[in-house]
Amino acid sequence: MTSIIKLTALSGAHDEGPLCYLLQVDEFKFLLDCGWDENFTMNKYIETLKRYVNQIDAVLLSFPDGLHLGALPYIVGKCGLNCPIYATVPVYKMGQMFMYDLFQSRHNTEDFDLFTLDDVDAAFDKIIQLKYSQIIEMKGKGHGLTIMPVPAGHMIGGTVWKILKEGEEDILYAVDYNHKKERHLNGEIGRASCRERV
Repeated sequence: MTSIIKLTALSGAHDEGPLCYLLQVDEFKFLLDCGWDENFTMNKYIETLKRYVNQIDAVLLSFPDGLHLGALPYIVGKCGLNCPIYATVPVYKMGQMFMYDLFQSRHNTEDFDLFTLDDVDAAFDKIIQLKYSQIIEMKGKGHGLTIMPVPAGHMIGGTVWKILKEGEEDILYAVDYNHKKERHLNGEIGRASCRERV
């Protein structure tokens, strides 16, 4: 049976803004990254994201910087996001340090109240840490869907997400990747491990 797939770009599709996409596969909704700009602008994107919070079934984080996960403490702590969040171990560890540092630098220089360190802790407590090529099966509405992180080759811990459904073509979420092997990182392996279809 053919799945219904819908991708909604909440941010990052038409500009260099933070990345955030809503991917719906049948009835299951993935939030693909949830970045925020460096000024924490409360713009249309954040208001739209807040409307979707109660519909999200899982979050997939691809990189440990503000443009990919900067809004995570806000949507968990202030908006009530309550679903599994998946990231590789390096994205978890470096992302948590990045958000601690970002909060502290803002808090020390201005009256910053969009989120607290407790919100950062609450958000990162929800993250399920994965290793590359580890396959996770979704539950409930996501029965039959699996996710798998593969190296993006762009930075340490960076992830290309493979979303698989039995009998269907694979979906790749690959926003930042490097296909060449370099001194400190191997290239992205997502394309080599996918079934190519024309």
